[in-house]
Amino acid sequence: MRTLGFVQARMGSTRLPGKVLEQVADRPMLAHVLERVARTPGLDGVALLTSDTPQDEPLRRLGAELGVAVISGSSDDVLDRFHLAARQLGAEAIVRVTGDCPLVDPEVLGELVRTYLQRLSGPAPSLHHVAVATGAMAARPGLRRYPDGLDGEFFTARTLAVAWSESRERYEREHVTPFVWRRPERFSLALVQAPEDLGGERWTVDHPSDLAFVRAIYDRLHGGGPFGYREVLELLDREPGLRELNARARAGSAAVR
Repeated sequence: MRTLGFVQARMGSTRLPGKVLEQVADRPMLAHVLERVARTPGLDGVALLTSDTPQDEPLRRLGAELGVAVISGSSDDVLDRFHLAARQLGAEAIVRVTGDCPLVDPEVLGELVRTYLQRLSGPAPSLHHVAVATGAMAARPGLRRYPDGLDGEFFTARTLAVAWSESRERYEREHVTPFVWRRPERFSLALVQAPEDLGGERWTVDHPSDLAFVRAIYDRLHGGGPFGYREVLELLDREPGLRELNARARAGSAAVR
C-alpha cells in the first residue's frame, strides 16, 4: 500500500498571515513540518499541498527547493485538492497534517499507520479513518489526548474518493475529512490516544504567542538532533515558565472547546 504524507499549507491565515514561512531555528516553519512528517514510519514519501493562487507561490518555491512534491489545487475546496494529489501521486493511503504544527511527532503519526494495518489483520478488517486524539477535541471521560498541535489523520484513497464524490457542504469540502467522521454509522473510525491525557498543552501555531512558544522550544531542543513530544514535555517540566508564552491562547482555545 503506497502511503504518502500530505502536508496542507497556505499563506492566508486570518490570525497570523504567512505563519508557515516564519523563521523557526533559522528555517521556515513549514520546512520543519515537512521534515518531521517525512520521518514517519510507514510512509513512502511526503508532498506539500497548497493552493494554485499567486499568494501561495512562495510555498511552491519552498517545496521545490526542498525537493518535495508539490500539488496545487483549489484554495477553497481542499477536499478536491487532496483527491487531485492522491490521483497524481498514486497514493493508496494518506497521512494528513497541517502546516501549522511544527512539533508534530513522527512516532505518533506512525501509530496512525500501525493502527490501520493492525485492523487489517484482525477479525474486523474494515477501518476508514484514524485520527490522533488531541487537545483540539472536546475532553470527555477516559479520552487521553495528545497536545494540540500533534494532530494527524490517516485514511485510504478509496475513502477520500467517496467523500470527494458525495460531499456537498462547504465545511466538508474545506476541511477534507468531516464527511467521514461525521458519519460513524457509515464509516469505521478509530483514535490514537496518548499514554495520559495531555490535552491541556497547546503546541499549534495560530497566534504570535504560539510562534514565540515554538521558537523557544526549538531554540532549546533543535541543536540536539530529532526530538519528539516526550522531549518537549521533559523540557516543559524543567522550564514550566515556557507555557506562559502562549498561556492566553491556550486559555482561549480551551474556552472555545
